[in-house]
Amino acid sequence: MLHVTSLTKRFGNKSAVDNATFKVAKPAMIGIIGRSGAGKSTLLRMLNRLSDATEGSITFEGAEITTLKGAARREWQSRCAMIFQQFNLVPRMDVVSNVLHGTLNSRSTLSTMFNLYPTSDIHRAIEILDRLGIAGEAPKRAQALSGGQQQRVAIARALMQDPQIILADEPIASLDPMNAQIVMDALRRIHEEDGRMVIANLHTLDTARRYCDRVIGMRDGRIVFDGTPEQLTTGAARDIYGADASFSEESTSTSIETLDRGTKRALREAEAAV
Repeated sequence: MLHVTSLTKRFGNKSAVDNATFKVAKPAMIGIIGRSGAGKSTLLRMLNRLSDATEGSITFEGAEITTLKGAARREWQSRCAMIFQQFNLVPRMDVVSNVLHGTLNSRSTLSTMFNLYPTSDIHRAIEILDRLGIAGEAPKRAQALSGGQQQRVAIARALMQDPQIILADEPIASLDPMNAQIVMDALRRIHEEDGRMVIANLHTLDTARRYCDRVIGMRDGRIVFDGTPEQLTTGAARDIYGADASFSEESTSTSIETLDRGTKRALREAEAAV
């Protein structure tokens, strides 16, 4: 379905993404991991065509994506929805209207100006919110919701586009462990129930192993790992993060269980020092 070939993005003399190549033969849930600055976000922005590639190509179902312009580019961005770490909602607008913004690319300028939506779209937006467990928040302003709820609104907005691919750029980086689990459960369920491809930039190894069918590791703009969660050993993780033997996976974890272990260990160490 998706074929990325020698994809490169340069900013001056620096390559943010360097010769990235991978294929996705069927809908899958893919996690991209790596330290900050590894090129993960730039890669997703090129896939969505928010950023142009310097070199290389992206093809989806045989169609060249990197050369799309104008309406064709906007149509691709509807098929390849993007979810951001900071949600990108309109804070003072109600939740259901934020979700309906997922249809903007398919609406006329006049209906957009006057905020006019077909009744069928409004019903569909509420159904999607209900699927994500937040239909009761539909009339509230987005700014009144918790971070986890706002991220689910952002997911609902993406689903309004009925995309074939969902790209999630650090979707749980700003969330607490409980809300992070709820959001990742939602993305996994969307992949399994709808057959949609989900590609998510993640900053925790345990999340990648738990939710993803495939993990891609990036370091300094290059893909240095591409395998199954089972192949993502501690040694492989050290290579991805450029870390030495002191590297601890717990330092990247957001799971409640791991955080509880870390807290208990810190308490034991503090008691021993007294």
